[in-house]
Amino acid sequence: MFDACKTHSLCTQDALLQAEKICNDRGSRLTSLRKRVLELIWSGHEPVKAYDLLQRYQKEDACAKPPTIYRALDFLQEHGLIHKLHRLNAYIGCCSPKEETPFFILVCSKCHHVLERHDEKFSQFVKDIVEKYQFKLTQTTFELEGICDNCL
Repeated sequence: MFDACKTHSLCTQDALLQAEKICNDRGSRLTSLRKRVLELIWSGHEPVKAYDLLQRYQKEDACAKPPTIYRALDFLQEHGLIHKLHRLNAYIGCCSPKEETPFFILVCSKCHHVLERHDEKFSQFVKDIVEKYQFKLTQTTFELEGICDNCL
């Protein structure tokens, strides 16, 4: 069920290149701090908590405080470069930041592996609900928790 990354350094490089392009296209700055936080998130395909990011970043900058990380996380999330997993209170890199359709995230409750998926039927379902209730959608993070094939 879950895709294993065989060329992790390439997907991390791709994520950073996409982030730079998206920020440039929007007239935003991907500062060295924001880029480093994104890199730390992409250092594994596992959800990472903000305080774990802070601990990792403090190895490079001992003066870093929680607001430093949270501001970077807010920026990255605002630009669709990462997703916050509310159930786990953690963050994961966005696999397709240029995709603007609603998506869902599958989270394994045993191994915490995460899979982001864009699905035409799901997108249409969300659009129908938004239209029916005259609601302006600003963000969707639809998390489905269960057990992946590897943990069954």
